[in-house]
Amino acid sequence: MTKLYPAWLSDAVFYQIYPPSFYDSNGDGIGDIKGIIARLDYLQWLGVNAIWLNPCFASPFRDGGYDISDYYRVAPRYGTNVDLRRLFRAAERRGIRVILDLVPGHTSVDHPWFRQSCRAQRNKYTDRYIWTDQGMDFRRHDLRTVNGYAERDGSYVTNFFWSQPALNYGFAKPTQLWQLPVTHPACQATRRELMKIMRYWLDAGAAGFRVDMASSIVKNDPGHRQTIAWWREVRAMLDAKYPQAMLISEWSNPAAALRAGFHSDFLLPWENPCHKLLLGARGPGGASDQPAGFLDRRGRGDITAFLDVYLDCLRQCRGRGFMSLMTGNHDLVRLRQGRTMAELEVIFAVLLTLPGIPFIYYGDEIGMKHLDLPNKEGGYFRTGARTPMQWDGSRNAGFSTAPKGKLYLPVDPAKNHPTVAGQQENSNSLLQHVRDLIALRRKHPALSGEGEFAPIYARKQACPFVYLRRKGRERFLVAINPANKPARARFDAKLLQSGKPLAPKKILVATGDQISIDMGPVSYAIMDLTDSTAGR
Repeated sequence: MTKLYPAWLSDAVFYQIYPPSFYDSNGDGIGDIKGIIARLDYLQWLGVNAIWLNPCFASPFRDGGYDISDYYRVAPRYGTNVDLRRLFRAAERRGIRVILDLVPGHTSVDHPWFRQSCRAQRNKYTDRYIWTDQGMDFRRHDLRTVNGYAERDGSYVTNFFWSQPALNYGFAKPTQLWQLPVTHPACQATRRELMKIMRYWLDAGAAGFRVDMASSIVKNDPGHRQTIAWWREVRAMLDAKYPQAMLISEWSNPAAALRAGFHSDFLLPWENPCHKLLLGARGPGGASDQPAGFLDRRGRGDITAFLDVYLDCLRQCRGRGFMSLMTGNHDLVRLRQGRTMAELEVIFAVLLTLPGIPFIYYGDEIGMKHLDLPNKEGGYFRTGARTPMQWDGSRNAGFSTAPKGKLYLPVDPAKNHPTVAGQQENSNSLLQHVRDLIALRRKHPALSGEGEFAPIYARKQACPFVYLRRKGRERFLVAINPANKPARARFDAKLLQSGKPLAPKKILVATGDQISIDMGPVSYAIMDLTDSTAGR
């Protein structure tokens, strides 16, 4: 059967980089593209083979770069277009692809298109954004509007902050005269421009795009039918001209996203329950007062609730594409918050042995903490997850040679904060642990994104959780006990469809038709059943 996605996605492991916080190459206190190039050897050593780069385009940075003022130009603080092309080439030489963050739904109020759209006299960009017909518009809309901003008599629709006016892709069901249909020439012009932007960066060497707010393109669109139709046009363009390019959506509905032509879809905590059911609800204050996910040392989560949703998503993806769980991202509280390093090891073991495409947020592989910081560039509580990468024990944790007061954000002030250098020297560190898991996943197709997944032992509000991954002749058994107490599983050996008896292992014992697994607190095991050799 012909795959509906590029073959390289089957064993992809992504690493997300927030540009101003990764590595500062010129000592101005802000990370940059040359800094990313300088650290590519580290990513190659870690074993990831793809990067998701948060927005790096020209912007006034009222929302961390998600308010773009020029889609065709790299933000000067990060470097130049030439630097970005150099990154694409340097990464490719190391077997690493780079996808960019595409923000199709809105621009900055500083974008030249929007400035033209604000004018009272009609022009090329008058209808490129969504405007009501009254500047003093205090009527209630399902859409959020900003009033009293422009010269023209109208209020503009915003997708997020006031500074992010919505581009006009049309309304599936217009109910007001100012709501244009998707066939309107201005809406069609917006669509053509977006595809032009995508082609520009794909021709420059980008390997694809993560699409911000992908489901919000067409307004008043029941069932997202017109939005899906539009993305299918984009996918057709990619299949014809850039068949190896990836599209991953911020949608959290794999059935809709894959139908729309995306190759993968993020399962985000504010839209899809999988993330919360697995990792719990994470607030800035930590996990103690939040609903527990299964991967919680208190043992109060329910793996069956997770599986009820996850297995349905997996069925929707099978053969068509993937779903993606992440350790965290620029919008979430850090994974480390309220957790020990041992807990992080178990979480990485799960995320790197489940189907789909895993994403590692920079710094999570060493257990960076979420800091309590004031708002920076629209980050608000999210600011604490965007602090500088901690490379070593030198000044500013090796992130920058700039004076402390000039840093984009402060480095974790704790004397014992984790660093890459410190954990590279420790064979038992979280970093080495993550590296081993990535290598194991990429070596064995059964553990890849498209390997089969079968729960073997899953009980309501109980541990452990045991599942089988298989592809071809390969079979791996994964056992997870996140709770801070011992756990035992006992199940029928026929569930493993074993063609030969299993030899007793450290935690696994086969007795007749029964298999038992005894696990210590906060632990996991990955067992290769193909040749009956046990992993750690």
